[in-house]
Amino acid sequence: MKNQKFNHDAQSFLTFRKWGRKNYSSFLTVRKQVVISVLSVVYFLSTPVITMATVQDTSEVKMEYDLDEIEVSAQRTPALYSQVARIISVMERKEIEAAPAQSVQDLLEYVAAIDVRQRGTEGVQADVSVRGGTFDQTLILLNGINITDPQTGHHNLNLPVSLAQIERIEILEGPAARVYGPNAFSGAINIVTRQSVNSEVAAAVSGGSFGYFDGNLSGSFSTEKMQHMLAFSGKRSDGYTNNTDFNELNGFYSNQLYTENGVLKFQLGISEKGFGANSFYTAKYPNQYEATKTLFTSLKWEGEGPLHLAPSVYYRRHQDRFETFREKGYYEKNEDGLYVMDGEVAGYPYIDDEGNSQFSVYTGHNHHLTNVYGANLNSWIKWAAGKTAFGVEFRREQIYSNTLGIDMDEPKDVPGEDAQFTKSDDRNTVSGFLEHAYYINNWTFTAGLMANYISGSDLGLNVFPGIDVSYNVSDAVKIYSSYNTSLRMPTFTDLYYDGPSNIGNPDLKPEKSATLEGGLKLRSKLVRGHAVLFYRHGKDIIDWVKEDATSEIWQPQNLTEINNRGTEIQAQVLFRNEFGSHYPNIQISYLYNNVEKGNAGFVSNYALDNLKHKLVGSLSEQLAKGLTLDLHFVFQDREGSYTQFENKIPVGEVAYDPFWVFDGKLNYRHKKFTLFASVNNIFDKQYNDIGNVIQPGRWFKTGVAFKIGLN
Repeated sequence: MKNQKFNHDAQSFLTFRKWGRKNYSSFLTVRKQVVISVLSVVYFLSTPVITMATVQDTSEVKMEYDLDEIEVSAQRTPALYSQVARIISVMERKEIEAAPAQSVQDLLEYVAAIDVRQRGTEGVQADVSVRGGTFDQTLILLNGINITDPQTGHHNLNLPVSLAQIERIEILEGPAARVYGPNAFSGAINIVTRQSVNSEVAAAVSGGSFGYFDGNLSGSFSTEKMQHMLAFSGKRSDGYTNNTDFNELNGFYSNQLYTENGVLKFQLGISEKGFGANSFYTAKYPNQYEATKTLFTSLKWEGEGPLHLAPSVYYRRHQDRFETFREKGYYEKNEDGLYVMDGEVAGYPYIDDEGNSQFSVYTGHNHHLTNVYGANLNSWIKWAAGKTAFGVEFRREQIYSNTLGIDMDEPKDVPGEDAQFTKSDDRNTVSGFLEHAYYINNWTFTAGLMANYISGSDLGLNVFPGIDVSYNVSDAVKIYSSYNTSLRMPTFTDLYYDGPSNIGNPDLKPEKSATLEGGLKLRSKLVRGHAVLFYRHGKDIIDWVKEDATSEIWQPQNLTEINNRGTEIQAQVLFRNEFGSHYPNIQISYLYNNVEKGNAGFVSNYALDNLKHKLVGSLSEQLAKGLTLDLHFVFQDREGSYTQFENKIPVGEVAYDPFWVFDGKLNYRHKKFTLFASVNNIFDKQYNDIGNVIQPGRWFKTGVAFKIGLN
């Protein structure tokens, strides 16, 4: 490809012959006017894209144009991809369909920079973190709207959509506070749903081991100026061991209205699931159960003109019932209000201050309800000195609970339950953003800051600056460096949760960090990838800790400091691009993350149990026309330890063992019909990745999907 001078003033949309109004989300938004015959975005969009197998060969595409560049929005101001000094990993729809994964959590396992610690399989519950952060330090967005849960990060991925309705997943690695506000501490994950320009109906059904069933039904309808999408999905399993069964139902609707002045986008989603929570939070009480309900909606306007305005409003409601002693099918509540199973009364034995054995009767379940209201305005303008963006966001977080918060004057009934909320709390966050981007020759400079005020705290006004710099050595090689700072407020669980093995800490301070990273990106026809070095200095990092292995009580504390030093390397060898469709594409990714603990006198439950080594690989091979094979492996070596239990009694700390897991999937596609068969954990490896939660062994699945066009 010859050297080109990029037109930084270009703001027109990318136009496709067939897909002229297709949206590609908040991280990657196309802004160049071109014409193409076949859509191919996966490999050209970004250097650090996560390349897994594709159902169709997207690399064999004949282009009718010279593509100057693609514009991305991994910053407040719009920028060409070649100008952005950040690592953005993207998983496209064809990669999602080809991968041996049936949930977002399983799919993210194949990203080296991401640590996925699954308590429940198939998206039931998982803690997701980026580059050695904790699960509370990762911001989750749905179509660019913040859906992070203020109660606990355990609920961040309670999504109202299934994997079948997801168009792409985008991962911004490293702090993103000056782009998305507080809590984008170690990274951000944006999940983008499908929005077809065609009128069609799609259905998919699959089944497998352990009584597994997954069903999806969706429909889209398009007119000249409006697109509608409605989807329903359900998933269930008997469980791979005792008390690991689950049921999940989702409903999701979205539309987009196109006008001469911009686009109006609306989305509404609901989700309901219940699942056995075997040893989720303590193996001392393995018969736990949890049920959640989620409602989410948002409205966003994306305007055109000299001053680009993008206001949005959103609301998220999440209700959670946690049963330490599972009621249905396990413990029964008798006429005295006691929970009994096989003659045993549910409760907590303990030793009082005088050394005597005591027993506290279990009196009922934990109930929580969170409401989040938000409004955001982002705007930007282009002028002679570059591009300047400015914006403001208001977010209100509120919780009602019988265990979290401050005592209420009057109790409030729990919706749909025979219980009452007796505690509550709330907080408001106001954030302001300012950013400027400047381009000269092969250099790009972007600097910005976020300033925010959080009600109920004594922090006053907090300011978090950041700067990104990059230089294009050639068309194929780019070097970059960035420095960014961030903040995370403690969750309501961190502050208030008291249970049989946990004590909250209302005196927690916010976490703060400063991150420096640099590296190079490589983009050629045959080999693409990146190599990155990063360093993060964390202050007052929040972690649930206990004094020693014999203690049974966990409490969150602000650790004095935690410093992360690491490297991330990714290489994609695209033989298919160079030699034809019958040659494989291969990817290998590696993350090394060394954590230095300023206060190592505790047993850690989260922050110090980081992945030190993670190696991910994949091979995509087209076996015949329409038939593809995808093989994936993941190697993990985790720091830290967990308290091992035998017969509900702690017997000491055990280090996490490193492990390998191999997955595979066969896909056959013919026109609108797709058939697949997959095996996860091919070699039936037994391993622990979070506490005493045993991960599933070999799991077979098979399924079929089809579409019917209505045009």
